[in-house]
Amino acid sequence: MKWTIHWLAMTLFVCSMFMVTPSQAERKPNIIYLMLDDAGYGDFSCYGQKYFKTPNIDRIAAEGMRFTDHYSASTVCAPTRCSLMTGLHTGHCVVRGNREVRPEGQAPMPADIVTIPRLLKKAGYVTGAFGKWGLGAPGSPSDPAEHFDLFFGYNCQREAHTFYPTHLWQNKEKVTLDGKTYSHDVIHAQSLHFIRDNKDKPFFLYLPVTIPHAAMHAPEDEMKPWRKQFPQFENVIGKYRGPHVRNPVAAFAAMMTRLDRGVGEISALLKELKIDEHTIIFITSDNGPHLEGGHRPKFFDSNGPLKGFKRDLYEGGIRAPLIARWPGKVKAKSVSGHISAHWDMLPTMCELAGIETPANLDGLSMVNELTGKPQKAHDYLYWEFSPQGGKQAVRMGDWKGIRLGLRKNRDAPVMLFNLKDDIGENKNIADQHPKVAAKMLAIMNEAHVKSDAFPLLAGE
Repeated sequence: MKWTIHWLAMTLFVCSMFMVTPSQAERKPNIIYLMLDDAGYGDFSCYGQKYFKTPNIDRIAAEGMRFTDHYSASTVCAPTRCSLMTGLHTGHCVVRGNREVRPEGQAPMPADIVTIPRLLKKAGYVTGAFGKWGLGAPGSPSDPAEHFDLFFGYNCQREAHTFYPTHLWQNKEKVTLDGKTYSHDVIHAQSLHFIRDNKDKPFFLYLPVTIPHAAMHAPEDEMKPWRKQFPQFENVIGKYRGPHVRNPVAAFAAMMTRLDRGVGEISALLKELKIDEHTIIFITSDNGPHLEGGHRPKFFDSNGPLKGFKRDLYEGGIRAPLIARWPGKVKAKSVSGHISAHWDMLPTMCELAGIETPANLDGLSMVNELTGKPQKAHDYLYWEFSPQGGKQAVRMGDWKGIRLGLRKNRDAPVMLFNLKDDIGENKNIADQHPKVAAKMLAIMNEAHVKSDAFPLLAGE
């Protein structure tokens, strides 16, 4: 009898070593999505930046996956954010450009629109957004507080044109500032509080930071070493909104290093709270680099080999860095050439959360690519942009098609590039491949749904 009891006890002990408790088995991963504002494809050192280092971002890339062919949803702020939140490209999503509301904010999305935070809240996630919203003025049907459990930051893109604002927003409450406080630091601190407060729950942390958008503001303590490194720009004055900046080149390097240090603080906090292995981190940018406030992306080679800047549909305006890290799930030091875009994030996050993805989206879940399984590819990616004469672009395999001047000529010809041979989009070869150009035109006609608010073609 004694041996039977002993054997039974040992058996139960050994079995318990391999058992997973229900809470462990059912635990959903925390999701952190950090999106920089106007950082170029080459603005992280792991993507080739030579003038300054981003060691904390680089570490996340080394411990996870770096994407080479990821794209922003648009070439300016608001439509990128709308596409990201809804899983629809700019031929289908409701916000396709920056439409201002006075005195503060941008035109709202519909009150009943389906967004990432609304879906994840149904899956038991606590949701927080810290940074810049730009998708609905304070008190509008698309105020960020209508989507997230907690919002802190800039509601309005115009207000975010200075890093020394007189106020920010916490949900629907205006938070008064003195106009001398560096907003990024305040917003970052609140995001760390959110992580601490929700360490025992699955959370979605959306970080649409304002760095490195103009104005080129950085605290003086961060600026000093960069002033010495870039003395040739000390007499250059960056003018945008808020205080003018002497040596905006130094300011850009200072902004990026300050942002990178904040990424390191987030990583350290996850480890301290012992939730690092249960958290997937994404880092990207909302579009290509800007040319405002004295910023010099050509000096920094912010686009690498790519042509174009913010507001262009050439690669430099829309190809974006993407880094993903998830210990034990995403292979370290991996590089992916999967062609993807911001509108893939909604279905990706639905799958991560274990919930059904809404129908009729343009996005595809990337979870298989992240975890080393066969990944479904897009037939094509599509963009449209009604300002600056009206533009369309399509990525289809190695092919890239662009049309310009559509507000005057809806039959403008397709320019065709082979990105495998011509990543700089320097040689239009449409006349050599008329069938491919015709296919591009057919896709453009199919993917564009008319928008009264954002007319694209002549006669719309």
